[in-house]
Order: sequence, then C-alpha cells, then structure tokens
Amino acid sequence: MLTLAGVSKSFGPRTLFADVSLFVKRTDRLGLVGANGTGKTTLFNLILGEDSLEAGTIEWERGASFGFLPQESAPAGAETILEIALGHSPHHAAGEALDEHDPDYTLEPRAKKILAGLGFRESDAERPAKTFSGGWVMRAHLARLLVQEPTLLLLDEPTNHLDLEALLWFQAYLRNYPGGLVIISHDRAFLNELCTGILELRNQTLYRWTGNFDDYLRQKEAHHAQQLSAYKNQQREIAHLQRFVDRFGAKASLASRAKSKEKQIERLREDAVALPEDDISAPRFHFPQPPRSGLKVATLAKVQQAYGDLVVYRDLDFQAERGQRLVLVGPNGAGKSTLLKILAGLVPIQGGERELGSNVRVGYFSQNRLENLNPRHTVLEEAMEMRAENPAITEQLARTILGGFLFRRDDVFKRVSVLSGGEKSRLALAKFLLAPPNLLLMDEPTTHLDIASTDALVNALRQYEGTLIFISHDVYFIRAIANQVLHVHAGRLTPYAGNYDYYLDKSRASSARAALTAGFTDARPQPGAAAPPVSSGSKTKEQRRAEAEARTARNRQRRALQAQVDALEKEITELEERQGELTARLEAPETYQEPGKPAAVNRELSGVVDRLHAATAEWESLVTALTALDQN
Repeated sequence: MLTLAGVSKSFGPRTLFADVSLFVKRTDRLGLVGANGTGKTTLFNLILGEDSLEAGTIEWERGASFGFLPQESAPAGAETILEIALGHSPHHAAGEALDEHDPDYTLEPRAKKILAGLGFRESDAERPAKTFSGGWVMRAHLARLLVQEPTLLLLDEPTNHLDLEALLWFQAYLRNYPGGLVIISHDRAFLNELCTGILELRNQTLYRWTGNFDDYLRQKEAHHAQQLSAYKNQQREIAHLQRFVDRFGAKASLASRAKSKEKQIERLREDAVALPEDDISAPRFHFPQPPRSGLKVATLAKVQQAYGDLVVYRDLDFQAERGQRLVLVGPNGAGKSTLLKILAGLVPIQGGERELGSNVRVGYFSQNRLENLNPRHTVLEEAMEMRAENPAITEQLARTILGGFLFRRDDVFKRVSVLSGGEKSRLALAKFLLAPPNLLLMDEPTTHLDIASTDALVNALRQYEGTLIFISHDVYFIRAIANQVLHVHAGRLTPYAGNYDYYLDKSRASSARAALTAGFTDARPQPGAAAPPVSSGSKTKEQRRAEAEARTARNRQRRALQAQVDALEKEITELEERQGELTARLEAPETYQEPGKPAAVNRELSGVVDRLHAATAEWESLVTALTALDQN
C-alpha cells in the first residue's frame, strides 16, 4: 500500500533520519515511537506530501487513500460538528473530501453513531464547532476520518483529547477497522491493544519490531543484551591481540606474526560492534524531598457537595495518611476530580469538615497549571522561579531535573512561548517537582507526555516521600506508582488495600483498562441517602414495628462492623509503618554490629508480616459484610 525507499531528511546541519525504508501493507497496524525530536511527525509530513524529500522515494499503491489526524486542528469556524464529521469542513487535507456527485445516504447515520461513541450528545451535532473547545473539535475531525474509512489512517497522538470512555470506544472501533493504521502515541495500553508492529525512530534510523509495545520492549532489551555481549567479546579479542603485538612486536622471530595480528585488529575495528546505547530506561535523578507531615494528612467528615440538583457526595468520610500512593478509579462523573479539588481546597464544600494534618502542604496539579507559565521566560528561568518556594534550588539541580524531562543542553534556553503543548506540560511537572508539597494531588498527570517523559515522572514519583493521590487512565503509570486503590461510585468510596492488580482481582473486572471507569454492580449506594418512600396504608402496626426494629438492628450491626473496620485500618497502617521501620533496620549496616540483633529484627519482622496478612484478610471480610449489609 505504501513504500518508502532511501528516505532522508535534515533541518540545517541536523539530520533527522537517513536512508529510511518502510513497506506498509493494508493489514499492518503499526505504532511509531521515539524520543521527542527524532522526527516522527516530520516522517508523517513527508508521507502526506506536506514536506519535501532530500533523498529517496515515497510511493502509494494505485487507489490507496489516506486519512490524517494531526495533534492540533485548524481553528473551527461556523460549520457544525456534524458537517465536520461528514467532511464538509474547509479544514481537511486534500484528497479526503467525500464524493459530492455520488452521495452516500448512509453516511449521516454512521457519522452520528461515531460522534456518539466519541462522547458527543445528540444535540451537539448541529451546534457550531467554534462553540466547542479545541479537544472536542479534534474529536469531530477524528469522527470524519472514521466515517470516510481511508485505506490507511495516520494518527498523531489520537488519544490526547479523549476521556477514558471515548478512548475505550475508539480502541474497540479500531480493532475492527478495515484498513491499515500507523499511530504515533505515548499510550502504552493503546499500542498494546492495537499494534502488530512497532516502528522506532532512533539515531537517524527507523527500526521495525514485531508485536505490540510490550513485545517491542522485550525484543529491544534482548537485542541490547546481545549487542553488549558481542561488544564485550570483540573488545576482549582486540585486547588479547594487542597484548601479543605489544609483547612480541619487537622480536625478529615473531615480527611477521605480530604484523598479522595488527592487521587482524584493524579489521576488527573496521567492523566493530557499537557499544549499545542505554536508552531503554528513563533518566534517573534526585529531586528535593518535602518536609515530613503528620500521620493523618487530610480528613473529610460528613462532607456534602452538589452541583445544582446533582448530588455528588452526601455525608462523605475520607482520610488520607502519610505515605499513601492512592489512585482514584470509577465511572466518569462519579466525582473523582471533585474529590481531588475538595482535598486541595479548590472547591468550597457545602457541608461537613475538611481538615489538614500537622505540617501538611498541599499541591494540586492539573492541566490549568500551564496557564501559570510565563511565555517570556526561558525554560531555565521558569524553573529557577521555584527558588521562591525552595531556596535550595541551584541552577545545576534545575538543569538536572529539566534534563530528566527531556530539556537538555540548549533546550533550556528556549522561550516558553515556542514550546509545544507536550513540552509545556513537561515543564510544569518539572517545576512542580523542584519544590514538591508533602500532599501531592494530580489529575491525569501523564496527558500530553511521551513515553520517555512518563518514565521520567514514574522514576521521580518513586523517590517521592510524601503522600500522593491521583487520577489517571494510564494503566502502566498506575501499576508503577499506586499502592492503594479507591473506587468512587454513586457518592461512595470503596477502598482496596493493595495495588492495582489486587484491585482487579478483588473487583473481578473484565480488563485492566475497563476497570478504571467501571461502576460495579456490587457498588454500595450513596451513604445517608433516604430510602424510597413506601406507602404504609396497607401495612399493619405490627409490620411497621417489626420493620423499624429490623432497621434498628441493622444500624446497630452496621455501626459495630464499621468500628471493627476502622480499628483494623488503623492497625494495618501501624503494621505497615512497623514493617517499613524493621526493613530499614535490616538494611542498615549498624544492625549487624550487635550479635543476635539481625535475628531478633528478622523474627519481629516475620511476626509483623504474618499479622499484616491476617489483618488485611479480616478487613476484606468485614468490608464485604458491610457492603452486603448496605445493599439489603
């Protein structure tokens, strides 16, 4: 369908790629990955004919068509959302227009169905596109491509503007797409679900790997290990030959053999195996740690929150404790972002209490932090602004952390005004981590981050010693960071005292990604909600008394269960802290200087772990009983 042969492209003295060749079949589903600046979008522009080749050829099979989704769309005009989806917008690529002489009357129903799948309401179809945000206009252009069904879809970060429900719908749609796909994406789960091959731009070369993104990582690591082994073997051989030359080169009887070995060394060096780049793992660096907070970080008691007639929370109780790395999951609209904003103090609660613990400093990260960047500053100047919050920041520390988020060498002197959306998001995160709070609240922190930047953020947060509560639809990020899960649904919070895989096991979710927005059938009802009114006209006095006594007994039982749950949660927290303290002792060299001390610490640690497992099992049993009681 598409053939690239010997393609090269440079910008000034900088070569993006050289002698790149690629063959794309109609059945191929390829992910295009690589660090920022390696030329992924430029390669798309060359394929689309929007940029000129320096060398090589690009050929399309006769009759093949393409559809392209850029990262940003043209400004929306007076056209409606439906008109964009039908291809009637003036802002789409040449060659993509629908055939006006042979109209297809199935297109409009199909367009409306696709728009609905991407999250549009039925009434949105006739609204002017200019009344929507840029992200929603991008969804309409995505709908246009799906309606047209070109032979090859070229998608540049298509998931950036989708919420999780729309993303899951889009992912399912693409599984059955009849054409080929080439996708630039930083979403590992998305690439894993769809791709049968990965294209990697690195060192001016395009590498092709089979399988999905996880397969690519495994193959790349294996190739890296093989190349490193071959390099070491070759260097050992060269060193061995060189020792012979150095030792016997001056002896007349062995001079000819030494000369032969010198030529052998030259041949080995001409065909030398390159030392493989260590680019599989993300950059690692250290950043300032926040001051230690008290054990109880934030408490919500009997919180009431509503937007008009929509009640989000009624009598909500919640407590965050030091060291938690808690991910919020649940259906869209369940109140996850509202809970973060309540904890951050950004939303005034309508009832109840919000209390922060001792020495707690709150930081809230959302995409609106990008508005706080000064466009006149350079990247480095913007980072150094954080000295107002952390005087210990030096230029070297700032440059080290900026380097972790891919601002390297002269990149730190770029003006903020010329940065891309992804670069601004990375800069905002880097600033945040230069002076981190001890209660960190993050809403979709990996949006607009590429894979390398997400890995840098993961490594940074693994070092973080404060309390983290976050929302994300990136399963890789959640698995790497979260040690507890809180399911939010119908105004109720259901805690899972384990990581994301523990949550998947206990919730019996259908898939790792679908579980992020699941509202399980066993989700508890809204706390404090009044029971539906029941006509008492047909009930006897004895029946009503019996029902009242049953409710009283059930409430008493519930209070007793809740007290046990609260006590166990406190015990589990204390056990986890003790487990951490004992583990740290076993890692400390001074422990082994006192005879018998390591054995004693080990025995205590074993007892703590056993009790922790038992307490967790008791807690799960009680929570299950409490849930069942609430449903009756």
